[in-house]
Amino acid sequence: MMGRTHALTGWCAGLALAPTIGATTVHQAVAFAATTAGYALLPDLDHPGARASKLLGPITKALSWLLRKASAGLYQLTKGPRDERVKGTHRHLSHTFLFAALMGLAALYGTRAGGWYAVAGVVLFGVVLAADALGDWLLLVAGAVTAWWAFTADVDGELEQLTGWLGVAVAAGCVTHCLGDAITEHGCPFLFPLPIAGETWYEVRPPSFLRFRTGKRVENQVLFPVFVVLGVLLVPGVWATIMHLFEHPVTQAGN
Repeated sequence: MMGRTHALTGWCAGLALAPTIGATTVHQAVAFAATTAGYALLPDLDHPGARASKLLGPITKALSWLLRKASAGLYQLTKGPRDERVKGTHRHLSHTFLFAALMGLAALYGTRAGGWYAVAGVVLFGVVLAADALGDWLLLVAGAVTAWWAFTADVDGELEQLTGWLGVAVAAGCVTHCLGDAITEHGCPFLFPLPIAGETWYEVRPPSFLRFRTGKRVENQVLFPVFVVLGVLLVPGVWATIMHLFEHPVTQAGN
């Protein structure tokens, strides 16, 4: 399982996307990124041992069971002549762009219908899921900045904005997960139901020399440290501050 790496890449994706949906301040960007980080773990709900499946005990275990049954049934109905002879549970239905789009739309319309309570529920689930992978510090930070946003927001003016970015956060998290799985040994069928080479569930992946095994050296010693650094640099204002610190001594020397 790539739990913490999925969450970290979701965090980076959230920070990169934040300006495009209007989350331009530090507290807005961090709240958005923390939510995206959490939902970057959602596709693994199709595995009984995943963090997402264990998060809320019997509730998420039941959801995991339902998702595996739905995925297996869909796989049997839609598999092509060259698809593998597998059950179709893990890395199938929930590891597709279709699933990401459906979850994003569900978050969008569900929060618009449910108001602030639905918004808080979606954000809380994502943040708790991300904190389970990356550490309790994220729960404290994200909880504080989300509360700050809610407290300072114009309730009537920003509720629609919040529901909109929640849909993006959920979908972006799921897509980030799929892209991460696509560069592992087994690939990811995220283009379903587009048929490719006789397979409806074609595992998209790069050439073998660019793939890596989950939980091994490439992930732990290369990818994770790189995304830790990137996850800090993408926080609004951090890069500008670093550049200023490097430029300031040069300016003084010139004077």
